[in-house]
Amino acid sequence: MNNEISNVQFYGGRLVSLIPFGLFIIIAILISVLKAPDLRGMWAAALIGIMVTYFLSKDKEKYSQAVIEGMADKIAVIPVVCWIFAGVFAQVLKDSGLVDGILWAAYHVGATGTLFVIIAFVASALFATATGTSFGTIIAGISVLYPAGILLGADPIVLAGAIVGGAAFGDNIAPISDTTISSAASQGADVGGVVKSRIRYVIPASIITIILLAIFGGGGSAQETLPYEQLSQHMNPIGLVMLIPAIITIIFAVKGAHLISATTIGTVVGIIIAQLFNLNSFSNLIYIEDGAAQGVFVNGIGGMVDICIFALLIMACVNIMRVGNGDKALMSIAERFISTVRGAEASIAGLTLGLTSVMGLNAPPILAIGISYAKPIGDKYKIHKYRIANILDAFANTLCFVLPWSPALFLVVSLTAEANSVYGDIVPVLSTGQLGIWIIYCWALLAVMFFSVITGWGRTYVGSDGEPIKSLSLAGDNQDHKNIGV
Repeated sequence: MNNEISNVQFYGGRLVSLIPFGLFIIIAILISVLKAPDLRGMWAAALIGIMVTYFLSKDKEKYSQAVIEGMADKIAVIPVVCWIFAGVFAQVLKDSGLVDGILWAAYHVGATGTLFVIIAFVASALFATATGTSFGTIIAGISVLYPAGILLGADPIVLAGAIVGGAAFGDNIAPISDTTISSAASQGADVGGVVKSRIRYVIPASIITIILLAIFGGGGSAQETLPYEQLSQHMNPIGLVMLIPAIITIIFAVKGAHLISATTIGTVVGIIIAQLFNLNSFSNLIYIEDGAAQGVFVNGIGGMVDICIFALLIMACVNIMRVGNGDKALMSIAERFISTVRGAEASIAGLTLGLTSVMGLNAPPILAIGISYAKPIGDKYKIHKYRIANILDAFANTLCFVLPWSPALFLVVSLTAEANSVYGDIVPVLSTGQLGIWIIYCWALLAVMFFSVITGWGRTYVGSDGEPIKSLSLAGDNQDHKNIGV
């Protein structure tokens, strides 16, 4: 951050500048315990912290300016802009029937039992990677793939876990995912480079997942006939053409194009393809209904408002901490317990797991920890920004999907209840307690990342030109780090 306000003093010393974050975490925990872990509650938590700390600042004008400068900082604005463009692109894909095309393909392959569970995982991962939305994937998958899979002999709990696991896969690696954007932006890294470096972790986790799904996925009872008349309304082979803009966007992002460029191209191509194949119409892009603007663009942007506001408030908290030198105090405390690169990475992983587990959310903790703690300690140990972003994102997409109070699991329970009301008792209503252990991908990714941090597999450092390198001895600036252990 290049701020005009370089120093703000507080009654009680520099640790007081940590109060906005401290109160935010306490209130966020309380909100989560009360089973209301939504982003709007997190708005209030961050704002209360900012307002309370105002009265402890010695120069109220400087403090106020620090709040504004934090929200206006480039690190805050970049993810906000990216989320807006990504939200519209995701809305184009959803409204144009990509889910219907995926379901049609899976159904007509003739998949039953275990094979359907594996297909459900792959389809959910594909959709989540294309759209960048885990909750949107869960809604689509549980609403459509869950009842169809049960009637094809799949185990209900394993099937639901496969769908949620696929959603977590996409949330972790999608170039337009809020967690990908948050982890990259918090470290000042490009999204394309982060995604490419992340593949080494998701491949082994996916292989482990598919193997275990193959073993446990076929525990249901296959039915003689399928309610095709009920499922057919959700099937449309033409919807598969919407994979074209999804693939184009992913390719552009991975090749290094700015996310705005990639999503703009994907959105335009998606709109044209949807129009050509009668999957959507230009009139649905924006229209007036009941005196209010509606449509793809309005809904796509609107779906990102909550996370955008949260990002601005978090950046205000971060700047208060920095101008009050709270980050230096935090680092000095951490240094008493951390003396190696492995320890630095483990501390980032532990903080991420702890906060995501408590909050049941992933992007907010990534922003909070990534900017305030992970980046400065990563810089200290010359750990490459891609590596830090991957540790943040991967660990953030594990326990927050599997714990009983996870919003994702409450969503699954609600959706299975809806499916039960349509298909009857043959499609069971699940509970959060049943589901957690069967979200296999999240556990597999957690195991892979623990292995990576402990052994150093995939660890990279900052080279002389900022490129990722495998050894500090190649950086050309090894003298200050010769005593750093692994």
